[in-house]
Amino acid sequence: MRFVKMQGAGNDFVLLEATNGQHNWSQLATAMCDRHYGIGADGLLVLLPSDKADFCMRIFNADGSESNACGNGLRCIVKHYLDGMPDDTAVGEIMVETGAGIRRARIYHTSGKIAQIQTGMGQPGVGRDNVLVSPATESGELFDIKSKMDYSLNISGAKLEFFLVSIGNPHAVCFLKEPVGDFPLLKFGPQVERHKAFPEGVNFEIANIKDRGLIEARVWERGVGETLACGSGACAISVAAQLLGYVDRQVDVKLPGGILNVEWDGTGEIFLSGPAETVFIGDWP
Repeated sequence: MRFVKMQGAGNDFVLLEATNGQHNWSQLATAMCDRHYGIGADGLLVLLPSDKADFCMRIFNADGSESNACGNGLRCIVKHYLDGMPDDTAVGEIMVETGAGIRRARIYHTSGKIAQIQTGMGQPGVGRDNVLVSPATESGELFDIKSKMDYSLNISGAKLEFFLVSIGNPHAVCFLKEPVGDFPLLKFGPQVERHKAFPEGVNFEIANIKDRGLIEARVWERGVGETLACGSGACAISVAAQLLGYVDRQVDVKLPGGILNVEWDGTGEIFLSGPAETVFIGDWP
């Protein structure tokens, strides 16, 4: 099978094109993503035909579990799709079918070349019930968003306060006073991800607010471990920070692998921008 290795801010993927979804993708993901005996990646992206959008994307984590959302993966697969088009094709928007619904990607060109890919990540939800963020409830009453997001756990003798956000997949965001580099993520990451409070697992983010336009963060991804970047994680961090009044509607999230830009108007869809590059192409025997 011909594969493409891609990365977005160091969050790396193996990408395959297929004509149908009838395959044991989970087993293939664990084999291909293995960093010692396989190609090595955080996840497997599968590009499939779609009757609802330009194409369909399925995402499998390195442990074989399937995810509904992946911002960096979405940007990478859109880049790959566009690379297969003629050079003179100036596409302005691509629609992608995902497990979290139809997602759109805006394509910006400069001098006939792709300058930026901005992906829509849907409308965020908050709390354990994934309540969609909106200015008011159906009855017209405003609700306390912080109380719905706020959740705490005692883990290994430490009390961690989280803000729960859904970006099509679950996130537990923890804002720290100490530098994120000093936090023992390797110790707490697996415990938070697999805690009984999160029966389907959770992505765990730690973050420092630097100013109203910059956040520094690290991410422990469900089914993967610590990654150099996480697009949906950056969105979750930004949503929580904005709802808490820490940042403005557009913010850069600095992760170990690079910087992702998140834009959100406070109620509607989130938009994510960042790098997407092809690393190499090869054949899987």
